[in-house]
Amino acid sequence: MHKPIKYVEKAATLAAKAVWQVFDTLNQVNQNPGFTPKWSDKPLLKSYEKMKPKLGWPRTTDSLCPKCIPEVRQQIIDGKQDVSVLVTDRPGEIKAQIIERDGKILMVKDCPIHGHFEDVMAIDSAFFKHLEDVFPGRDIRSHNDTDLRKHGSSTITHGRGAVLTIDLTNRCNMMCDPCFMDANQVGFVHELTWDEIKTMLDNALKIKPRRQMSVQFSGGEPTLSPYFLDAVAYCKQVGYNSVQAATNGIEFAKDKEFAVKAAAAGLRYAYLQFDGIGNAANSHRAVGNLFDVKLRAIENLHSAGVDIVPVITIINGINNEQVGRVVQFALDNPKKISFLSFQPVSFTGRDEAVSDERRAAQRYTLSHLAHDVKNQTGIGEPTRDWYPISFMSTFSDWADLVHGPESTWGSLSCGCHPNCGIGMAVMVDKETKESVPVTRFLHGDRLDKDIQRVNDAARGRKLSVLGMALALMRNYDPFQSPTHFKLVDLLKKFDKTFGATGRNYGKVTGDRTQADIEKRRADRWNFLFIAGMWFQDLFNYDFRRTEQCIIPYATQEGEISFCAYNTGVGWRNIVEKMHMTATLTKWYEEHGRHEIFAGNKAVPLNTTDHRLVLRDEIVTKEKQKDLDNLGIAKTAREEKMRARDEKLRLQQEAENARMMALYKKHVLKEPETGLVQIGGAKPAGVKEEETTGALGD
Repeated sequence: MHKPIKYVEKAATLAAKAVWQVFDTLNQVNQNPGFTPKWSDKPLLKSYEKMKPKLGWPRTTDSLCPKCIPEVRQQIIDGKQDVSVLVTDRPGEIKAQIIERDGKILMVKDCPIHGHFEDVMAIDSAFFKHLEDVFPGRDIRSHNDTDLRKHGSSTITHGRGAVLTIDLTNRCNMMCDPCFMDANQVGFVHELTWDEIKTMLDNALKIKPRRQMSVQFSGGEPTLSPYFLDAVAYCKQVGYNSVQAATNGIEFAKDKEFAVKAAAAGLRYAYLQFDGIGNAANSHRAVGNLFDVKLRAIENLHSAGVDIVPVITIINGINNEQVGRVVQFALDNPKKISFLSFQPVSFTGRDEAVSDERRAAQRYTLSHLAHDVKNQTGIGEPTRDWYPISFMSTFSDWADLVHGPESTWGSLSCGCHPNCGIGMAVMVDKETKESVPVTRFLHGDRLDKDIQRVNDAARGRKLSVLGMALALMRNYDPFQSPTHFKLVDLLKKFDKTFGATGRNYGKVTGDRTQADIEKRRADRWNFLFIAGMWFQDLFNYDFRRTEQCIIPYATQEGEISFCAYNTGVGWRNIVEKMHMTATLTKWYEEHGRHEIFAGNKAVPLNTTDHRLVLRDEIVTKEKQKDLDNLGIAKTAREEKMRARDEKLRLQQEAENARMMALYKKHVLKEPETGLVQIGGAKPAGVKEEETTGALGD
């Protein structure tokens, strides 16, 4: 039985549908041209002016050879080639085809030197098609950026970005698999000076369109940098409202005061490494009490005013069973968790040389995520409730329109390629814990088209706000929304997110106070966003994705796409070596060694108490054993150890054969058979490498 208000709201939605028809018809007459705001030298784009890369399949794109690139990169690092070759030439680039086979989407490619490669991009072709069908198009082309973006094929060409990432240091207090950057293993320290940090942040303000991005400090572990708090404070000083740290949480868990200082400096979000529920689910990170660390970090950060985004690197066979548990954890704690970021594994850093067998077993895609959320929690229909992250750019365009030409910052816009990231919004009642996917009660596809029409008309603030209100109302189904959710709550949510009417929901600007934070948190409704961001590796690399990257990396060599920096060409290895601070030996001599938690060493905590809801049934007691049962290595380290053991085994077999041959010859006086080559001429038909090279070292 529905509440009476639901029937009133249903009547309102029917009225809104009728009014919309009149409004939309009139709104299309004599549309205004897109204006040029202060934060861009180019006008706002109409929906029909937005460019799209070639989508669908079969299609051909530009990719990289997984074997050529490490070779080219090493030659540059060794000084045998100049780094300019990456700008002037296209080393390692090959064509790739995106095809469908047996209901899956694959990338297949052939290198004339290293042969054939293929990998899975999606296990559900209908889901893949849905994401590409609703992609609204690319952002404004980047400009005023030629001195910072000059990286050949890897250059970002569209949009300002959504998250500016700066690695403060490559030092880390953990040493785990997987790791984008191979932390603590490269033999040197690369750590930014204070002047370098300020220069990177100042330079980022020059690029247009100038959007209000998040600035993310990363590493290594960014909290190990002596300039971490200063860097956070400087972001607020130059005008960034959203500052976040990609952290393992150890320093925040150990010291509550450190969390308080970070919040006071302006830290708004902690992107917290979070691989599952329970210490067993995090055991592959080799820290004895890592889940206890996460719970304490959440407690300390949240109480200090910092919002937490658990970041889950998902690896098939390692922790894919944790997807539902993590979602349930967020649903059980809606007052403290409003965003989840799942990141399917990218085989790079320590894992770049992954074997084909392990890669096939551990590969996890965005389509896996959508299906696992549904199968493990019962929430979300893949082709109804999941959208590419770039879907939200239509709403960012609307916010830019209503904020007008005098605004000095553009709205945050996630204009990435539809194969890059996905999201599902879930409305959660903080009081009753009831949860419903937003697109179950809000017609997402049609709402997007409606707002595009509002944007294309380019009217003033009042008419644009009216258009949004009518579009929301006509696409709303009150009978599918949460029990206590009202139409007015929906309108307030959008207003709070995009700041359309100027109503005070609690400031998010750099001068926000704890009172502002508490005011925003007092909202009964948690708009839980479950996101999936799939970073590329050499096996699925697509330059069409790199061109519109929303996560530019600020470095001493300019701003580089996240994937080009960490995975593709691998600019990270080159830039860090070019600007190396010191060798490890030199660093240790001058600064001493910082503590590293590895080998199942536990982090010392003052307490493990917490106030989070933690159901016993979702706490994992034993680590996932899928790969153990298949006999497949789980990490790069394990692969190397197995390869070493196999080499030793073969060497021992060869030595045993040699000794047996000598024994037969000299003790038993048996004639030589020629089957084992000890010296002199090799047996007929046996190649040189079969008798010497394979076991020679």
